[in-house]
Amino acid sequence: MTRDSLITCRRLCKSYYDIRNAERVVALDEISLEIPRGEFVTVIGPSGCGKTTLLYILAGFEEPTSGEVLVEDRPIYGPGADRGVVFQEYALFPWLTLRQNVEYGPRERGVPAEEAREIVNHTLRLVNLEGAENRYPHELSGGMRQRAALARVLVNDPKILLMDEPFAAVDAQTRAALQREVARLWAETGKTVLFITHSVEEAVLLGDRVVIMTARPGRVKADMAVSLQRPRDPTSPAFNDHRRAIEQLLADAGAATRNLVNE
Repeated sequence: MTRDSLITCRRLCKSYYDIRNAERVVALDEISLEIPRGEFVTVIGPSGCGKTTLLYILAGFEEPTSGEVLVEDRPIYGPGADRGVVFQEYALFPWLTLRQNVEYGPRERGVPAEEAREIVNHTLRLVNLEGAENRYPHELSGGMRQRAALARVLVNDPKILLMDEPFAAVDAQTRAALQREVARLWAETGKTVLFITHSVEEAVLLGDRVVIMTARPGRVKADMAVSLQRPRDPTSPAFNDHRRAIEQLLADAGAATRNLVNE
């Protein structure tokens, strides 16, 4: 592990047995990756390339078949408070108010009531949901629900945010607003972020680095630094240079996979 590296993957492999097709499937193959503390890394690749599998291994939901994954030079053996996961779905309890949903984590950890209330108030202000505390999830817009899901993670103060296409279910306008919110929250909190996406524009807009994966078996095709000042303008020539480069790498990866299938 290099100095200041928070997350380290070394020759990470994941395979499983597909009962329906009676075959061994390799989802991830020889993934090596280092993420320094405080960095925002976006991961993009074709559907089925193992992006979410990689995130689930980092979260401790799944175990690698071989290789190792470390956080602060310690192996991951399961979920931990140092890693918070934001899913595609909102993952809110429908029978609880917004405040009760966000308070759930501190309550489960045994945080005293008054301290928990202060932490929740701070978190709701951080995600711009102050004033909506007594609403139920069905009374919130899609964007507010996703910010509430983010608040449920942030309230536990994890070192790492693992985000699995969190804006896939919202409209384009709401998605753009949430992207700005996440960029602001990352700048304010200094969290380390691994963000899975299918959108090249989103990957360039948010990431310090973009990790491009091949089609299954998922390998790291390229690891591209994004040297653009923030906030980023998706219409600028420099932004579009990055976008075209990533689109070409994705196209090359797809072509290589098709050639292997046809051989």
